Amino acid sequence: MNQAVLRRILSGAMLAAVLALSALPGCGAVAAPSPDDATAFDFRFTLFQGGDLLGGDSLDLSDLQGTPVVLNFWARLCAPCWAEMPELQDFYEEFGTRVHLLGIDIGKFTGLGSTKDSSGLLDSLGITYPAGFTEEGAVVRAYEVRVMPTTVFITAEGNVFHIWTGALDRQEVTEITEAMLKDGTR
Repeated sequence: MNQAVLRRILSGAMLAAVLALSALPGCGAVAAPSPDDATAFDFRFTLFQGGDLLGGDSLDLSDLQGTPVVLNFWARLCAPCWAEMPELQDFYEEFGTRVHLLGIDIGKFTGLGSTKDSSGLLDSLGITYPAGFTEEGAVVRAYEVRVMPTTVFITAEGNVFHIWTGALDRQEVTEITEAMLKDGTR
């Protein structure tokens, strides 16, 4: 069985589990719009993969300014994170260089794992978009990460456009990104 077929089977099964979990109090996906012109918190990150696409293996978020960013916070021991990764991979393959998709493992700050085996998870799911980790725990507070995963949509100018709390599917990430691209600056 090829990687793409396996990824889709796993994605479907995990997405069903996530949807079942989202019925529990406090576990649902909630769209949380951000205030206009909120500058995205800048932090340093190190990539497991994708350094060739972003211009280096250790960067600051501000290094990506000029291109919109879909910043996805995830953790190794977060099942909803696993479920959305194949959806984000499909989004990445469709959007290419129009936006930077960046996955950042913050499991060590949320009690959901360390970075030790995180790159192995990416490999097992066939994830190729840029992903890594940060040593700056302040990102959890700065982006108000209360539920895993959390995705932050950042304009090319470096402003927070939208924050999504909980797992995303491809349609949701596409719709929010298209709205961000259409809206331009905020």
